[in-house]
Amino acid sequence: MTQNRYEERQEARRARYEERAERARKEAEEKARRATTMADCIPFGQPILVGHHSEGRDRRFRARIGQVMTQAVQADKKAEYYEQKAEGVGNGGISSDDPQAIEKLTAQLEKLEADSIKMKAANKAVKKNDRKALEALGYSEKAIELLFKPDHVGRVGYADFELTGNRANARRIRQRIEVLKKTKARENVEQVGEGYTYREDSEENRVMFEFDGKPDAETRQVLKDHSFRWSPTRGKNGAWVRHLNNAGIYNAQCVRKILDAQKD
Repeated sequence: MTQNRYEERQEARRARYEERAERARKEAEEKARRATTMADCIPFGQPILVGHHSEGRDRRFRARIGQVMTQAVQADKKAEYYEQKAEGVGNGGISSDDPQAIEKLTAQLEKLEADSIKMKAANKAVKKNDRKALEALGYSEKAIELLFKPDHVGRVGYADFELTGNRANARRIRQRIEVLKKTKARENVEQVGEGYTYREDSEENRVMFEFDGKPDAETRQVLKDHSFRWSPTRGKNGAWVRHLNNAGIYNAQCVRKILDAQKD
């Protein structure tokens, strides 16, 4: 997958979220206008006339106004949700789908490892009260003062949990790099089943099922039950996909057994 193709998909994803947000916002406005128009039909301050022949109809009408307004609020919340999703595209860290993910993660790992070395050296300098050594490490005068300032339990320098957290992040990123390298090294798989084509695509980083047309409701449910989702941008004409990992491959084999058994 080229970087341009990845970025195009990111933009398409952002556009889909923005479109959904716009639809939801329009629905919220329409429902709010409708509820207002309905409420205007009731004279200002008019109470429900208990015992009057209109009581039942009036209560149902007022309840309907409340329902429509609730729908407006729900649609407005949905619009906010999709707007946030659109804003978050590309800002959620390094995606495994990014063709440059390994290079970016490697850069992160190198920085974390360098930070660990620097933090350990800083703690030694603080212990020796060696401000010159801290300056040589690149710390500003303000940063040095902060290192010598005791925390709530009297500790100076970097606390153990900071060093431990840094090492844990480095370990997590190192593991991600190894997984991505193994994924990229996989050989692609393409197998034709009864009414579907099964693929493991290392470039797309996806396990996928492609169908000649729209699969029936029962097949779609089987795919959903195994966490496959429809992607109109994958495959030749769209596909049902999961990430290419052990869990994705295992669930794909479960789906294949069910689909093949249905054809027997």
